[in-house]
Amino acid sequence: MLAMLGPSGSGKTTLLTALGGRLASGHLGGTITYNGKPFSTTMKRNTGFVTQDDVLYPHLTVTETLVYTALLRLPRPLTKGQKVQKAEAVINELGLSKCRDSIIGGPFLRGVSGAREKELFYMFHKVLLLSDGNPLYFGKCSSAMDYFSSIGFSPSVPMNPADFLLDLANGVSMDGFQELDQAGIKQTLVSAYKTNLSESVKSDLADDNEYNEWSLDDQKQLKRWSNTWWAQFSVLLIRGLKERRHQTFNVMNVLQVLSVGIMSGLLWWHSDMSHLQDQVGFFNFSAGFWCFFAAFEAIFTIPQERMMLEKERSSGMYRLSSFFMALTLGDLPMQLVLPTIYYTLTYWMAGLKPKPGYFLAGFFITLYNVVCSHSLGLAIGAVVLDMKAAAVLGAIISLVFQLGGGYFVQNIPAFMKWIKYFSLIQHTFKLLLGSQYRPGETYPCADNKTCLIEDFPQIKAVGGLHGQAASIIAMAVMFVGYRLIAYLALMRIGATRKLN
Repeated sequence: MLAMLGPSGSGKTTLLTALGGRLASGHLGGTITYNGKPFSTTMKRNTGFVTQDDVLYPHLTVTETLVYTALLRLPRPLTKGQKVQKAEAVINELGLSKCRDSIIGGPFLRGVSGAREKELFYMFHKVLLLSDGNPLYFGKCSSAMDYFSSIGFSPSVPMNPADFLLDLANGVSMDGFQELDQAGIKQTLVSAYKTNLSESVKSDLADDNEYNEWSLDDQKQLKRWSNTWWAQFSVLLIRGLKERRHQTFNVMNVLQVLSVGIMSGLLWWHSDMSHLQDQVGFFNFSAGFWCFFAAFEAIFTIPQERMMLEKERSSGMYRLSSFFMALTLGDLPMQLVLPTIYYTLTYWMAGLKPKPGYFLAGFFITLYNVVCSHSLGLAIGAVVLDMKAAAVLGAIISLVFQLGGGYFVQNIPAFMKWIKYFSLIQHTFKLLLGSQYRPGETYPCADNKTCLIEDFPQIKAVGGLHGQAASIIAMAVMFVGYRLIAYLALMRIGATRKLN
């Protein structure tokens, strides 16, 4: 294991980014080889790259984080139990046993301390010291102090070797060469490296490359995914459920839905057919509210997952399709819990028809609206990626759907009627009306007078109580279409282009 030391601006991050295959080719000259072989996309599956601010799921524990990584990255011949044992070995080796069940945490969530997130200097076998992009030392950690002492640099008092090396990289010397400024000390160290170490380092690396040539079997193994599509999907699905349940069922979301549900139930308390306008308004509000809520929940999903996706895909941990299917299917059960609570609560409080058939029809239509609106949110988030811009675009689209839904404007100009065909709110509104009322049914529209429900202006504006199948099909097309757009948008992320 190699420790790379150097002050800010010395080139550590740039060098590591280049070695990890993350530096754009336009910014890199020369060649980098791995055991004598050039870098390739298959190499990504056999290398790990940890950034200075690593991307981790804050609600997962230390054990869960390492186990899921082991399940995704370790090769197929190992069983699940063996992969878990590897993760356990890492926990013990890094001294993480005491915090194994602690969550990782984040900026607003307390978790493990930062000191436990990095491996320790004294565990490394070799050290590379950099200054202003130049190597000052490369070799065994145990020989570093002797080398610098041999060229006239040694601490005047006992001190930590890592601190001493960093002082030298900054051009600070406490013993000898006091007449030189910082630039002079750095230049002296660079010249000493070229004179004493450069050629031997090149020779050692050449010998290592010749000795470590990969066999044919090794090369075939490198080209394979570490796990099957199904194994990747299963791990990603379970991991996603454990992490995103905290986002879906956070206190604010639950309070919001309960508050809106209770308030809606009280406002529409025991409405009846004599107040058909109120009942129609309830269905329009429910269609609009869940279109907004589900879409905005999903809008932030992919932008929030973007950094994790880029990190793990750049290492070849899994296929994009397995990630997307796990994301798509994993979110659905959680997305349906809150609307279930809302509709069950408000339906009976609003005094709608107390028959199971009517209730279940409206209930499943509401859930259908949620999954379709969730698809819309995923598409917006994947296309835009910037969370603020995605939120603005989502608000505009939802408002257009609301205005084109046939409730607020019944006489839409002919050149604007196309909006209703794309409005999830309009289709849901129409289906909810059909779930509660039947053709030929009447309501009291004046004293001692009844009128046909399908002639009510807001119901007539959406095509009456007929054409339910067309709305179901239209929403199904949008469900598939929006998710396809989201998937295609994900493919353009730079880190995923070569491994789709």
